[in-house]
Amino acid sequence: MRLTTIDLFSGGGGLSLGFTNAGFDLVAAFDNWLPAIMFYKRNLKHPIYDINLSSKEAIESIRQFDANIIIGGPPCQDFSSAGKRDENLGRADLTIAFASIIKNILPSFFVMENVDRALKSKTFSKAKNIFKKAGYGLSIRILDASFCGVPQLRKRLFVIGQLDGPDGFLDSLLDNKLSSKPMTLRDYFGGSLGIEHYYRHPRSYKRRGIFSIDEPSPTVRGVNRPIPGGYHGHAGDSSPITEKIRPLTTKERSIIQTFPVSFILDGNKTDVEQIIGNAVPVKLAEFVALRLKDYFLQQGLIAENDFRDRVITFPALPKNKRRIAILNELRKQRQYAQNSG
Repeated sequence: MRLTTIDLFSGGGGLSLGFTNAGFDLVAAFDNWLPAIMFYKRNLKHPIYDINLSSKEAIESIRQFDANIIIGGPPCQDFSSAGKRDENLGRADLTIAFASIIKNILPSFFVMENVDRALKSKTFSKAKNIFKKAGYGLSIRILDASFCGVPQLRKRLFVIGQLDGPDGFLDSLLDNKLSSKPMTLRDYFGGSLGIEHYYRHPRSYKRRGIFSIDEPSPTVRGVNRPIPGGYHGHAGDSSPITEKIRPLTTKERSIIQTFPVSFILDGNKTDVEQIIGNAVPVKLAEFVALRLKDYFLQQGLIAENDFRDRVITFPALPKNKRRIAILNELRKQRQYAQNSG
Protein backbone atom coordinates (compact mmCIF):
# COMPACT_ATOMS: atom_id res chain seq x y z
CA MET A 1 0.00 0.00 0.00
CA ARG A 2 1.28 3.44 -0.88
CA LEU A 3 1.58 5.93 1.95
CA THR A 4 0.83 9.14 0.07
CA THR A 5 -0.88 11.49 2.49
CA ILE A 6 -2.78 14.79 2.26
CA ASP A 7 -3.41 17.18 5.17
CA LEU A 8 -6.68 19.16 5.11
CA PHE A 9 -7.23 22.26 7.29
CA SER A 10 -3.49 22.01 7.88
CA GLY A 11 -3.09 25.18 9.98
CA GLY A 12 0.41 25.46 11.41
CA GLY A 13 1.38 21.99 10.21
CA GLY A 14 1.29 19.93 13.42
CA LEU A 15 -0.41 16.96 11.77
CA SER A 16 1.76 17.30 8.67
CA LEU A 17 4.99 17.24 10.61
CA GLY A 18 3.88 14.46 12.97
CA PHE A 19 2.99 12.16 10.08
CA THR A 20 6.14 13.10 8.18
CA ASN A 21 8.23 12.26 11.24
CA ALA A 22 6.53 8.86 11.39
CA GLY A 23 7.55 8.10 7.80
CA PHE A 24 4.43 8.99 5.82
CA ASP A 25 4.83 10.63 2.41
CA LEU A 26 2.97 13.93 2.72
CA VAL A 27 2.34 15.20 -0.81
CA ALA A 28 0.16 18.27 -0.21
CA ALA A 29 -1.63 20.37 2.38
CA PHE A 30 -4.73 22.57 2.08
CA ASP A 31 -5.98 25.50 4.12
CA ASN A 32 -7.98 28.69 3.60
CA TRP A 33 -6.49 31.12 6.13
CA LEU A 34 -3.60 33.15 4.72
CA PRO A 35 -1.63 33.65 8.00
CA ALA A 36 -1.60 29.87 8.57
CA ILE A 37 -0.61 29.23 4.96
CA MET A 38 2.32 31.66 5.23
CA PHE A 39 3.35 30.10 8.57
CA TYR A 40 3.28 26.66 6.94
CA LYS A 41 5.34 27.79 3.95
CA ARG A 42 7.99 29.32 6.21
CA ASN A 43 8.47 26.12 8.15
CA LEU A 44 7.56 23.10 6.03
CA LYS A 45 8.71 21.95 2.61
CA HIS A 46 5.43 20.36 1.51
CA PRO A 47 3.30 22.26 -1.04
CA ILE A 48 0.25 23.95 0.48
CA TYR A 49 -2.77 25.22 -1.44
CA ASP A 50 -5.18 28.01 -0.57
CA ILE A 51 -8.67 26.65 -1.21
CA ASN A 52 -12.09 26.72 0.41
CA LEU A 53 -12.46 23.10 1.52
CA SER A 54 -16.24 23.34 1.73
CA SER A 55 -16.44 24.05 -2.03
CA LYS A 56 -17.09 21.54 -4.81
CA GLU A 57 -13.84 22.56 -6.47
CA ALA A 58 -11.91 21.35 -3.43
CA ILE A 59 -12.83 17.72 -4.03
CA GLU A 60 -11.39 17.71 -7.55
CA SER A 61 -8.26 19.55 -6.40
CA ILE A 62 -7.67 16.91 -3.74
CA ARG A 63 -8.56 13.96 -5.98
CA GLN A 64 -5.71 14.69 -8.41
CA PHE A 65 -3.13 13.74 -5.75
CA ASP A 66 -4.51 10.18 -5.55
CA ALA A 67 -3.67 9.96 -1.84
CA ASN A 68 -4.23 6.76 0.12
CA ILE A 69 -4.43 8.58 3.44
CA ILE A 70 -6.18 11.85 4.27
CA ILE A 71 -5.59 13.57 7.60
CA GLY A 72 -7.06 16.78 8.95
CA GLY A 73 -8.25 18.84 11.87
CA PRO A 74 -11.29 20.89 10.82
CA PRO A 75 -11.47 24.23 12.72
CA CYS A 76 -13.14 23.53 16.03
CA GLN A 77 -13.92 26.88 17.67
CA ASP A 78 -17.66 26.24 17.59
CA PHE A 79 -17.14 23.06 19.61
CA SER A 80 -14.42 24.42 21.87
CA SER A 81 -14.76 25.76 25.39
CA ALA A 82 -11.87 28.09 24.50
CA GLY A 83 -13.89 29.74 21.76
CA LYS A 84 -17.49 29.91 20.61
CA ARG A 85 -19.81 27.32 22.09
CA ASP A 86 -22.53 27.31 19.43
CA GLU A 87 -22.01 24.57 16.85
CA ASN A 88 -24.53 26.28 14.59
CA LEU A 89 -22.30 29.31 14.05
CA GLY A 90 -20.50 27.91 11.00
CA ARG A 91 -17.10 26.42 11.70
CA ALA A 92 -18.56 23.14 12.90
CA ASP A 93 -19.86 22.76 9.33
CA LEU A 94 -16.25 22.26 8.26
CA THR A 95 -16.35 18.90 10.05
CA ILE A 96 -19.13 17.96 7.63
CA ALA A 97 -17.01 19.32 4.76
CA PHE A 98 -14.18 17.00 5.85
CA ALA A 99 -16.57 14.03 6.00
CA SER A 100 -17.93 14.91 2.55
CA ILE A 101 -14.42 14.96 1.10
CA ILE A 102 -13.73 11.52 2.58
CA LYS A 103 -17.01 10.19 1.15
CA ASN A 104 -16.13 11.45 -2.33
CA ILE A 105 -12.41 10.61 -2.41
CA LEU A 106 -12.63 7.28 -0.51
CA PRO A 107 -9.02 7.05 0.71
CA SER A 108 -7.95 3.73 2.24
CA PHE A 109 -7.53 5.46 5.62
CA PHE A 110 -8.30 8.83 7.16
CA VAL A 111 -7.55 10.58 10.44
CA MET A 112 -9.70 13.43 11.77
CA GLU A 113 -8.81 15.44 14.89
CA ASN A 114 -11.07 17.74 16.89
CA VAL A 115 -11.73 18.91 20.44
CA ASP A 116 -13.04 16.29 22.84
CA ARG A 117 -16.41 17.95 23.38
CA ALA A 118 -17.20 17.54 19.66
CA LEU A 119 -17.88 13.86 20.38
CA LYS A 120 -21.32 14.63 21.85
CA SER A 121 -22.36 17.14 19.20
CA LYS A 122 -25.04 16.73 16.54
CA THR A 123 -22.49 17.73 13.93
CA PHE A 124 -20.15 14.88 14.85
CA SER A 125 -23.05 12.43 14.84
CA LYS A 126 -23.85 13.57 11.30
CA ALA A 127 -20.22 13.28 10.21
CA LYS A 128 -19.98 9.81 11.74
CA ASN A 129 -23.02 8.70 9.76
CA ILE A 130 -21.39 9.98 6.56
CA PHE A 131 -18.25 7.95 7.32
CA LYS A 132 -20.25 4.80 8.09
CA LYS A 133 -22.42 5.06 4.96
CA ALA A 134 -19.25 5.49 2.90
CA GLY A 135 -18.06 2.11 4.19
CA TYR A 136 -15.56 3.02 6.90
CA GLY A 137 -14.76 1.11 10.06
CA LEU A 138 -13.96 3.64 12.79
CA SER A 139 -11.65 3.83 15.77
CA ILE A 140 -12.82 6.70 17.96
CA ARG A 141 -10.64 7.77 20.84
CA ILE A 142 -10.14 10.81 23.08
CA LEU A 143 -6.41 11.12 23.67
CA ASP A 144 -4.73 13.26 26.31
CA ALA A 145 -1.57 14.66 24.74
CA SER A 146 0.33 14.47 28.04
CA PHE A 147 0.26 10.65 27.76
CA CYS A 148 1.47 10.79 24.15
CA GLY A 149 4.82 12.57 24.49
CA VAL A 150 3.55 16.14 24.86
CA PRO A 151 4.10 18.18 28.09
CA GLN A 152 0.54 19.48 28.05
CA LEU A 153 -2.91 18.50 29.28
CA ARG A 154 -4.80 18.59 26.01
CA LYS A 155 -7.67 16.19 25.34
CA ARG A 156 -8.49 15.73 21.69
CA LEU A 157 -10.88 13.56 19.73
CA PHE A 158 -9.37 11.35 17.05
CA VAL A 159 -11.41 9.46 14.49
CA ILE A 160 -9.39 7.00 12.41
CA GLY A 161 -11.20 5.36 9.52
CA GLN A 162 -10.38 2.29 7.42
CA LEU A 163 -12.31 1.70 4.21
CA ASP A 164 -14.13 -1.66 4.50
CA GLY A 165 -12.44 -2.20 7.86
CA PRO A 166 -13.89 -3.19 11.25
CA ASP A 167 -14.86 -0.73 13.95
CA GLY A 168 -12.25 -0.39 16.70
CA PHE A 169 -9.43 -1.63 14.47
CA LEU A 170 -6.85 0.70 16.04
CA ASP A 171 -8.18 0.89 19.61
CA SER A 172 -5.84 -1.58 21.30
CA LEU A 173 -2.73 -0.22 19.60
CA LEU A 174 -3.62 3.31 20.72
CA ASP A 175 -4.47 2.26 24.27
CA ASN A 176 -1.45 0.01 24.80
CA LYS A 177 1.12 2.61 23.76
CA LEU A 178 -0.02 5.39 26.10
CA SER A 179 2.52 6.50 28.68
CA SER A 180 1.94 5.34 32.25
CA LYS A 181 2.19 8.93 33.52
CA PRO A 182 1.71 12.42 32.07
CA MET A 183 4.71 14.34 30.76
CA THR A 184 5.61 17.48 32.70
CA LEU A 185 7.32 20.64 31.50
CA ARG A 186 10.41 19.63 33.47
CA ASP A 187 10.44 16.26 31.70
CA TYR A 188 10.52 18.04 28.34
CA PHE A 189 12.49 21.24 29.00
CA GLY A 190 14.73 20.16 31.86
CA GLY A 191 15.82 23.39 33.53
CA SER A 192 16.06 25.38 30.30
CA LEU A 193 13.02 27.57 31.06
CA GLY A 194 14.93 29.18 33.92
CA ILE A 195 11.80 29.26 36.10
CA GLU A 196 9.96 26.93 38.47
CA HIS A 197 6.50 28.50 38.13
CA TYR A 198 4.75 30.56 35.45
CA TYR A 199 1.53 32.44 34.78
CA ARG A 200 -1.18 31.30 32.38
CA HIS A 201 -4.20 33.59 32.16
CA PRO A 202 -7.34 31.88 33.54
CA ARG A 203 -10.74 32.26 31.92
CA SER A 204 -12.00 33.69 35.20
CA TYR A 205 -10.36 34.71 38.46
CA LYS A 206 -12.19 31.82 40.10
CA ARG A 207 -9.55 29.61 38.51
CA ARG A 208 -5.85 29.30 39.22
CA GLY A 209 -3.35 31.16 37.06
CA ILE A 210 0.06 30.00 38.34
CA PHE A 211 1.45 26.59 37.45
CA SER A 212 4.55 24.55 38.26
CA ILE A 213 6.91 23.10 35.68
CA ASP A 214 6.58 19.82 37.60
CA GLU A 215 3.15 19.31 36.05
CA PRO A 216 1.97 19.27 32.44
CA SER A 217 1.08 22.65 30.99
CA PRO A 218 -2.64 23.36 30.82
CA THR A 219 -4.01 23.42 27.28
CA VAL A 220 -2.16 25.95 25.13
CA ARG A 221 -4.82 28.33 23.85
CA GLY A 222 -4.85 30.79 20.97
CA VAL A 223 -4.26 33.80 23.23
CA ASN A 224 -1.35 34.68 25.49
CA ARG A 225 -1.90 37.49 28.00
CA PRO A 226 0.35 39.22 30.56
CA ILE A 227 -0.30 39.08 34.30
CA PRO A 228 -3.05 41.64 34.97
CA GLY A 229 -3.02 43.92 37.97
CA GLY A 230 -6.34 42.42 39.02
CA TYR A 231 -4.91 38.95 39.59
CA HIS A 232 -4.25 38.52 43.31
CA GLY A 233 -3.63 34.81 43.45
CA HIS A 234 -5.77 31.72 43.86
CA ALA A 235 -5.83 28.96 46.44
CA GLY A 236 -4.88 26.45 43.74
CA ASP A 237 -1.81 28.36 42.52
CA SER A 238 1.44 26.43 42.66
CA SER A 239 3.24 29.50 44.05
CA PRO A 240 2.48 32.97 45.39
CA ILE A 241 2.96 35.82 42.91
CA THR A 242 6.58 37.01 42.92
CA GLU A 243 8.75 39.00 40.53
CA LYS A 244 9.97 35.69 39.08
CA ILE A 245 6.50 34.67 37.91
CA ARG A 246 5.93 35.47 34.23
CA PRO A 247 3.82 34.27 31.31
CA LEU A 248 5.40 31.87 28.87
CA THR A 249 6.73 33.37 25.65
CA THR A 250 5.36 32.62 22.20
CA LYS A 251 8.43 30.48 21.49
CA GLU A 252 8.00 28.52 24.72
CA ARG A 253 4.34 27.89 23.94
CA SER A 254 5.25 26.62 20.46
CA ILE A 255 7.76 24.21 22.00
CA ILE A 256 5.11 22.97 24.44
CA GLN A 257 3.07 22.20 21.32
CA THR A 258 6.20 20.18 20.36
CA PHE A 259 6.97 22.27 17.32
CA PRO A 260 10.72 22.25 16.59
CA VAL A 261 12.85 24.87 18.29
CA SER A 262 13.92 26.03 14.83
CA PHE A 263 10.38 26.91 13.70
CA ILE A 264 10.09 30.51 12.48
CA LEU A 265 7.35 32.45 14.27
CA ASP A 266 7.36 35.61 12.14
CA GLY A 267 4.12 37.42 11.46
CA ASN A 268 1.36 39.22 13.31
CA LYS A 269 1.64 38.17 16.97
CA THR A 270 -2.10 37.66 17.38
CA ASP A 271 -2.19 35.41 14.31
CA VAL A 272 0.88 33.44 15.38
CA GLU A 273 -0.52 32.85 18.87
CA GLN A 274 -3.76 31.60 17.34
CA ILE A 275 -1.93 29.30 14.92
CA ILE A 276 0.07 27.83 17.78
CA GLY A 277 -2.94 27.44 20.06
CA ASN A 278 -5.08 25.81 17.38
CA ALA A 279 -2.41 23.37 16.21
CA VAL A 280 -2.32 19.64 16.75
CA PRO A 281 0.80 19.01 18.87
CA VAL A 282 3.42 17.45 16.63
CA LYS A 283 4.20 14.59 19.02
CA LEU A 284 0.49 13.80 19.44
CA ALA A 285 0.13 13.57 15.66
CA GLU A 286 3.24 11.42 15.49
CA PHE A 287 1.85 9.12 18.21
CA VAL A 288 -1.28 8.45 16.14
CA ALA A 289 0.72 8.08 12.92
CA LEU A 290 3.02 5.49 14.49
CA ARG A 291 0.03 3.46 15.68
CA LEU A 292 -1.25 3.44 12.10
CA LYS A 293 2.18 2.29 10.96
CA ASP A 294 2.05 -0.50 13.56
CA TYR A 295 -1.34 -1.55 12.22
CA PHE A 296 -0.17 -1.58 8.61
CA LEU A 297 2.75 -3.82 9.54
CA GLN A 298 0.62 -6.04 11.76
CA GLN A 299 -1.94 -6.59 9.00
CA GLY A 300 0.66 -7.13 6.30
CA LEU A 301 -0.56 -4.08 4.38
CA ILE A 302 3.04 -2.97 4.00
CA ALA A 303 6.51 -4.31 4.70
CA GLU A 304 8.95 -2.43 6.90
CA ASN A 305 10.99 -1.35 3.88
CA ASP A 306 7.87 0.05 2.19
CA PHE A 307 8.22 3.04 4.47
CA ARG A 308 10.50 5.51 2.82
CA ASP A 309 13.63 6.43 4.71
CA ARG A 310 12.56 8.38 7.72
CA VAL A 311 13.02 11.93 6.50
CA ILE A 312 12.52 14.25 9.44
CA THR A 313 12.50 17.90 8.53
CA PHE A 314 13.84 18.76 11.97
CA PRO A 315 15.84 15.83 13.39
CA ALA A 316 14.75 14.43 16.74
CA LEU A 317 17.55 15.13 19.18
CA PRO A 318 18.62 12.98 22.13
CA LYS A 319 17.13 14.29 25.37
CA ASN A 320 20.25 16.12 26.57
CA LYS A 321 20.95 17.71 23.17
CA ARG A 322 17.31 18.72 22.80
CA ARG A 323 17.49 20.55 26.12
CA ILE A 324 20.67 22.33 25.06
CA ALA A 325 19.02 23.42 21.79
CA ILE A 326 15.96 24.67 23.66
CA LEU A 327 18.11 26.50 26.20
CA ASN A 328 20.14 28.24 23.48
CA GLU A 329 17.01 29.30 21.62
CA LEU A 330 15.35 30.66 24.75
CA ARG A 331 18.48 32.61 25.66
CA LYS A 332 18.38 34.22 22.21
CA GLN A 333 14.72 35.09 22.70
CA ARG A 334 15.32 36.67 26.12
CA GLN A 335 18.34 38.61 24.82
CA TYR A 336 16.28 39.89 21.89
CA ALA A 337 13.50 40.99 24.25
CA GLN A 338 15.99 42.84 26.47
CA ASN A 339 17.60 44.60 23.52
CA SER A 340 14.21 45.54 22.08
CA GLY A 341 13.11 46.97 25.40
